[in-house]
Amino acid sequence: MADEFDTLFPRPEIRKVTRLASVVSGSLSKGLEAKLAPDRMIEGLAVGRYVVIRGQTGRRFFGMITDVALESRHPEIEQTPPDDPKSFIAQVYRGTLTYGRLHITPMLVMEEQTKNVRPAKTVPAHFTHVYEATAEEVADVFGDPDEAGRFYIGDPLEMEGTRIALDLARFVERSSGIFGKSGTGKTFLTRMVLAGIIQEKAAVNLIFDMHNEYGWKSQDEARQDVKGLRQLFYDGRVSVFTLDPESSRRRGSKVDFTVRISYDQLDPEDLEMLAPLFGFTDVQTNALYMLRRRLGRAWISILLEDDPAPHADGSQTDSEDEGQKGRRSSVLTDLLEEGRLHEGSLGAIQRKLEQLRRFSFLVKDSVHENPIERIIDYLDSGNNVILEFGRYGNALEAYILVANYITRRIHRKYVERKEEFLGGQGSEPRPLIITIEEAHKFLDPAIAKHTIFGTIAREMRKYNVTLLVVDQRPSGIDQEVMSQIGTRITARLDEENDIRAVFSGVSGTAALREVLARLETKQQALILGHAVPMPIVIRTRDYRDFVREIAGNAIDVEDASTVLFG
Repeated sequence: MADEFDTLFPRPEIRKVTRLASVVSGSLSKGLEAKLAPDRMIEGLAVGRYVVIRGQTGRRFFGMITDVALESRHPEIEQTPPDDPKSFIAQVYRGTLTYGRLHITPMLVMEEQTKNVRPAKTVPAHFTHVYEATAEEVADVFGDPDEAGRFYIGDPLEMEGTRIALDLARFVERSSGIFGKSGTGKTFLTRMVLAGIIQEKAAVNLIFDMHNEYGWKSQDEARQDVKGLRQLFYDGRVSVFTLDPESSRRRGSKVDFTVRISYDQLDPEDLEMLAPLFGFTDVQTNALYMLRRRLGRAWISILLEDDPAPHADGSQTDSEDEGQKGRRSSVLTDLLEEGRLHEGSLGAIQRKLEQLRRFSFLVKDSVHENPIERIIDYLDSGNNVILEFGRYGNALEAYILVANYITRRIHRKYVERKEEFLGGQGSEPRPLIITIEEAHKFLDPAIAKHTIFGTIAREMRKYNVTLLVVDQRPSGIDQEVMSQIGTRITARLDEENDIRAVFSGVSGTAALREVLARLETKQQALILGHAVPMPIVIRTRDYRDFVREIAGNAIDVEDASTVLFG
């Protein structure tokens, strides 16, 4: 009778969520142990998978599988296992005498009545059921990716089509980092995150483009052209500056401004970070400050042009009474006579400063337009600036020199503006994100406390300036600085020191280290920190799909570039 009734009046289909496991032991600090349900295969459960534990008091616990294991109840099974895993006896053993065990790290808890999400401070009871998270449950925690200020960055593992979004307002509040070994797609991931920030207008960006990969276009590993940010946002939101106009011209990059820096604009602080690369000793580095004070703004030009008169045999002399004063500055002569500077130290400094002649963007004469003022003008108008290094991207000295030179002055300007705003004398500056690659070169433990980049990381947006650090060796970054990195997006890392560094300053992450070490080489990343409510492993969006989505919202990108730039 019941079957006939169901045939005549079919009941509405109810989505059935099958049990994954049951909690059998564990603790809040060490995580939960759950026995896998007999009808579930452990082979399909990867670490990093997102699960929900539906508590017995109306709570839902959200967690991540951080380990999987095989267990047996009888030692003879391990000694004499069935020959055929599909045999009848193997089927009998499975789920009774043998079973799978999941280690789950609980992270958040949600009250059903209020829907409030907060960090987990307790654990579910024994035998509570564990389920795979549904798309609706993920949205309850991470929010709607279509909301303003959110950016869809990828899908959770084994949940294709369930979108995870970054909260960009929180992302830009503090300095952030994108890490991963070479070849894991850090650049594509960084470019996509920057595009999201630009699209949502969460902040303006200054990007030090070391390898010319963010501006007009670059190539993937298959040597296929990939559109850069200038092509994606051809409406004037992104501008390209360059240190090497010839390189930009050869690559077809559309350039808005060529950066030239006069020797007279350089200070000792700009060169101090180059000490390990240029070979300056501590004594010579300190001497730079004295030379700047005594020689004035033209101090570098004077040092480079200094040419003591030679002996008759062509050798140099250390004695003034033999005509050493040929073209030597009188101030340098005075310093030598006073004993404030040794002839050998002066010669060594001059020889090392000769390396500056390699960079054609450094010029002796005053520049027509101040590059700092031009960059600030663009940023003030809401325009994002990418600085291409051209052929100088292969010279680490050039990258460090220019990034340090520009960042110090822009930060100083932002400090002045923020203080004026707090004093009621001006408007608040736009939030600014400065992107640097090879970040450990700027944030090494030996120098991080004394550099502008270490200062910005520790300020936590006090003056509306934060960093986006991109690096394959996070272990080379000062631990104090790493502890201030708000959001960390990490692709695969192999070195234990690098894995440990990523979790610096973050509590309760011991179980996540194994998850990070097990990521696939491509298109997988662990996100944790300020911009997400809990750590999560995602399969990142395909960059080409992302490009098509942006282009589809307007006219064709290629047509636009032709119309706007010829």
